[in-house]
Amino acid sequence: MAGELYARYMHLVYGVCLKYLQNREEAQDAVMQIFEKLLTEMKTRSIQHFKSWLYVVSKYHCLMKLRADKSKKKLEEKWLKEEEFFMESAFEMHPIDEDGSNLNEAIAECLEKLKNEQKACIELFYYKNKCYSEIAIQLKLDEKQVKSHLQNGKRNLKLCLERNHEKRE
Repeated sequence: MAGELYARYMHLVYGVCLKYLQNREEAQDAVMQIFEKLLTEMKTRSIQHFKSWLYVVSKYHCLMKLRADKSKKKLEEKWLKEEEFFMESAFEMHPIDEDGSNLNEAIAECLEKLKNEQKACIELFYYKNKCYSEIAIQLKLDEKQVKSHLQNGKRNLKLCLERNHEKRE
């Protein structure tokens, strides 16, 4: 019976899915999902007008998929925005990018005083423009450790620079 229904109504369901999803592969996947759902739904429902009922089931399946895709896209966009917000920025959060040979010399001196992991993370992040995951792979650390080393290294670098600045004044 399922094969007969599929053969008879597949084109109707595919047409509805293609209309709403506007993507052939997604429409084909939806057809399969709808017919799988159809087998269980038919057992629990009393269906009087099968063709119109199938049309409505197909339409709502596609609308729910579009809604889910839209929600997923919004979450991805939100995550990307938050990632940009929380991502470290050399220009805004640290004086490494400021001009001045005295500053560069002071930074070089202070970098040498940092722990090895902090120094390596800061050099890779700020000077080599590596992201957390690249640094983690290169140094065989996890990303949380990289972030921690960067934060602690920046703090220690800042303290060292402040101490050096106070000595000169």
